[in-house]
Amino acid sequence: MLKKNANQSSGSLAWWQLSLIGVGCIIGTGYFLGSSIAIKMTGPSVLLAFTLAALGTYIVFESLAKMTVADPQEGSFRSYAKKAYGRWAGFSSGWVYWFSEMLIMGSQLTALSIFSTFWFPDVPLWVFASIFAVLGIGVILTGTKGFERIENLFAVIKIAAIFMFIILALLGLFGVINGDKASFPTSLGDFFPKGAIGFWTSLIYAFYAFGGIEIMGIMAMELKNKEDAPKSGSIMLILLTSIYLLSLALAISFVSWKKFNPDESPFVTAMASYNLDFFPHVFNGALIIAGFSTMAASLFAVTSMTSTLAKDGDAPALFKTKKGKKRNMAALSLTIGGLITSIILALVMPDKIYEYITTAAGLMLLYNWFFVLLSAKRLLQMSGFHKIKRWLGMVLILAAISGTLFDQTSRPGFFVSIAFILLIFIVILLIRKKWNTPTKNDRRLA
Repeated sequence: MLKKNANQSSGSLAWWQLSLIGVGCIIGTGYFLGSSIAIKMTGPSVLLAFTLAALGTYIVFESLAKMTVADPQEGSFRSYAKKAYGRWAGFSSGWVYWFSEMLIMGSQLTALSIFSTFWFPDVPLWVFASIFAVLGIGVILTGTKGFERIENLFAVIKIAAIFMFIILALLGLFGVINGDKASFPTSLGDFFPKGAIGFWTSLIYAFYAFGGIEIMGIMAMELKNKEDAPKSGSIMLILLTSIYLLSLALAISFVSWKKFNPDESPFVTAMASYNLDFFPHVFNGALIIAGFSTMAASLFAVTSMTSTLAKDGDAPALFKTKKGKKRNMAALSLTIGGLITSIILALVMPDKIYEYITTAAGLMLLYNWFFVLLSAKRLLQMSGFHKIKRWLGMVLILAAISGTLFDQTSRPGFFVSIAFILLIFIVILLIRKKWNTPTKNDRRLA
């Protein structure tokens, strides 16, 4: 089992600051835009899908936070996988995360560029992609403190945008402003218009809306008191789930689920009949901020992950953080190279093929979540209740992953994700002979 690491230095973050950073890292296009896809797949039962996704997310983060309290590690989930199962697990977890985030960032930059053409339709997408990439790198260069402040600001802006929609929707609900009148499902068939299969396939998009908790695990190293990590995540998820469910409930009450468009935020669709000229502009701005915020958080996380991989010998020593240096320019350079490659792939590959790759990348994040729960089994002492929660979390994640097999657009992405995993394991087989005998730190601490 894990033992308390007394050598870990204290950070500067209060628990509530980490909660706010978590909101900033998590609320992104997966919620503002991806929720439309989920609604289209399952109708009003999207509320149950998001509730189950929130529960699964909580179980994963609770396990990650408990491991952080017991033994704070810079590599977070990757380090715990290594302690639980050996070097192969740490290697695969770290590189699965690195590749998945880099691929997702290409799609994020493409989405940001498309949102920007709402105001500047004649500007080529590559120009916007380059601008946002440079701005994202600029955020990382501000250091950990600068990143924290910027993510806090973004979190406030994103929450404010959601609350603006909630207030306008409530005004419409009570007849203060004129538009479509609210209607609610009155039968089980109305709540599940696409049946069990439609609900099953929507789970993956609900989980995507909570993607980013792994970044909170990495940032937990900056807490003044590491024991506040579970509380920070719990408060963050309560806040996030509450505003997700309330805003989605209001959106689907104003417009038939059939009218939602995967290419448009559900909140813009819901307010279309109210003729609020400013609303599409405000929400387009919110989409850009949300997408940029999650992209910057991913840049920060993969750069940190590269450093810890190098520190443990799972990446070239060149990428280690040099003693006394606040910024790891070699690791950042690798991230920049991956980002440029991802932008090029996003802009030149056929839409469908790149969609399969990014779907696969999203699934690979969930594979890491699953591995967090597997690691917790070996590294934490659990009561019977916590064992039940862990199994429930694993079932929910597997349900979200397997649901992609029943959706024609998501199914190829599932097989691509398996191909990525197999590729990483082939690399492990090729290089494992070069690894030294594992040290005590590579094994489970007793």
